Amino acid sequence: MRVLLFTDTLGDVNGVSRFVQDMAAAARRTRRDLRVVTSTRVPVEAQSNITNLRPLLATAMPGYPQLEITTPPLIAADRVVRVMSPDAVHVSTPGPVGIAGLMAARRRNIPVVGVYHTDFPAYIDKLFDDRALTWITGRAMSLVYRRFARVLSRSEHYSDRLSEIGIEPARRATLPPGVDLRRFGPERRDPNIWRQLGVPAQGAKVLYVGRVSVEKNLPLLATVWKRVVASVADRASGACAPAPSLVIVGDGPYRTTLAAELTGLNVHFLGFRHGDELATIYASSDLFIFPSLTDTLGQVVLESQVSGLPVLVSDIGGPQQLVRDGATGFVLPAGIPAEWCECVCALLCDEPRRVLMGAAAARAIGAMPIDGTFDLFWHIHEQVVREHARLECEHAVGGPPGPVHGVVIASEQTSCDIAVAWLRACFRTRKEQR
Repeated sequence: MRVLLFTDTLGDVNGVSRFVQDMAAAARRTRRDLRVVTSTRVPVEAQSNITNLRPLLATAMPGYPQLEITTPPLIAADRVVRVMSPDAVHVSTPGPVGIAGLMAARRRNIPVVGVYHTDFPAYIDKLFDDRALTWITGRAMSLVYRRFARVLSRSEHYSDRLSEIGIEPARRATLPPGVDLRRFGPERRDPNIWRQLGVPAQGAKVLYVGRVSVEKNLPLLATVWKRVVASVADRASGACAPAPSLVIVGDGPYRTTLAAELTGLNVHFLGFRHGDELATIYASSDLFIFPSLTDTLGQVVLESQVSGLPVLVSDIGGPQQLVRDGATGFVLPAGIPAEWCECVCALLCDEPRRVLMGAAAARAIGAMPIDGTFDLFWHIHEQVVREHARLECEHAVGGPPGPVHGVVIASEQTSCDIAVAWLRACFRTRKEQR
């Protein structure tokens, strides 16, 4: 079986990019024919099963100047599909590159599978606070994903969300979480890294990894950290001394605001970190905090736990599925800063408990290798290909006419129009906000 995967993000630092890279690497290890196609100016690691088409145009994404929206060469993308002749096309993102893959697949009656990686309506709602734009985005997601033979979610929480955009249970599946155990683990702990990064070596390290943006619920983190610093100062002579540090790995449009709000509170912004250095930062920290309400899974929650950290996550969104509440971390109410503060302070002042919970987290996530995720990912595509072949055969011998997999067939131009309308609306709203 041959699968061709289209993605708008690959060289960027985010969970979707990491997932696609992990799938491509697992395919190379297991010698399965998965090929990845993207179109980006961001440097992409050269690999035998990755193709980066030179974009026709590229511009900053509204609300995310660090990210780009590209216009892929549609003729070249179509040629890749024609030459590689895949049995299935996987659309990883509903952006221009993903739409190009969808159009090419539909033109050739190739079944399409995709993952609902990103809750774009929730992102738009948090970024722009515009109900009309949020509705447009939700409608666009519905029209795109309803054209897939199978839609995968990264957590059970978001499997239910798929019903809201018109994906019936027969066309839904949930991928199990997985992490690359070759890259992350407690054995990578090295306290010397803090001096190298300009972070005080003394005191516990509370870590956040991810985009520094509003939709990650970082205003809550700011509120919580202010309370933590004040509370720890009141117990300066106790187990919380010396003062803890908040370490933020990543970047984004909210960084300037967050840095200004937390000035003088022992907060350290490290920007993007990669590879072995990132793995060492995880393992050398003491507690991981991730307040996001919009993540469909939260790959960083997996990576931090397998590195030996207890984690704190919100009770809204996918990350809560990854935490054994009270054993490997805590699932906390999304809008109650006092409970987050109490939990952070309790763990900072109780090192033995932190260590026990971190060890439990490493064991729990250590049973979730990324290869298991890839095996099911591949199996689902095999199922879809078999179903497609059966329905095609039934139709050929005079079976009941109708769309393959029960998908409503619309013109290829419709999908393109959806993407264009969504992008125009985003840019228009961004311009008005300026």
